[in-house]
Amino acid sequence: MIVRPVRVGLQLQPQHMEYSTIRDTVAEAEELGVDLLYNWDHFYPLYGEPDGLHFECWSMLAAWAEQTSRVEIGALVACNSYRNPDLLADMARTIDHISGGRLILGIGAGWFQRDYDEYGYEFGTPGTRLDALAEALPRIEARLGKLNPPPTRKIPVMIGGGGEKKTLRMVAKHADIWNTLAKGDDLIRKIDVLKGHCETVGRDVSEIEISVGIGDALPAENAEAYYDLGVRQFIASQGGPKPDLGPLREWLAWRDSKN
Repeated sequence: MIVRPVRVGLQLQPQHMEYSTIRDTVAEAEELGVDLLYNWDHFYPLYGEPDGLHFECWSMLAAWAEQTSRVEIGALVACNSYRNPDLLADMARTIDHISGGRLILGIGAGWFQRDYDEYGYEFGTPGTRLDALAEALPRIEARLGKLNPPPTRKIPVMIGGGGEKKTLRMVAKHADIWNTLAKGDDLIRKIDVLKGHCETVGRDVSEIEISVGIGDALPAENAEAYYDLGVRQFIASQGGPKPDLGPLREWLAWRDSKN
């Protein structure tokens, strides 16, 4: 059984704000003591003005790698459909080196149809996108093993999603971190399903860190219930035009009380 500390992260949604605001918020969050900083991998805002300000994921992560010195960084999560898996592995390895070994490789099957339509990707179906992710993960692992120089460490892989037949099976086989929005009885069931997949592939489920998105909720609302289920990574979310890090401060204080 792996015993893990509580970690608190911020998903800074790259929408509806100037990059100068994003840069300043990254600096403030790292100074506050956040453990992880994520963006997301989309080409348009997910809410608010649909054609509002928005920035690209991976070039931003490279900038964060240079700007920060301590926090782990990553996409929550990268869309497998948008890049050749071997290329994605090389991009991850490069940012791993730029950051001095602080990248988390978050990945999922993709879902936001406007991204696909506007940028010329085939949207397919949830099933075909999940099948493509299942094919990509071994390719990513193989390419990471061939690159020169290699990554500075075993880059942690985060898989986002909650599908019980396909996604959680991929989590059991490939992930170091599982990110989910499930809560309550739904989360309890999905953890049980994940345990079953881990038993099938011969893996200890405690090797997988459970990460939940908490939005702008406060710890008093649900932190202890999540903790009792084994969740150890808590990701707050903020977007533009001006992120509010007040809830994040409360989560960091709660983290320190648990660790």
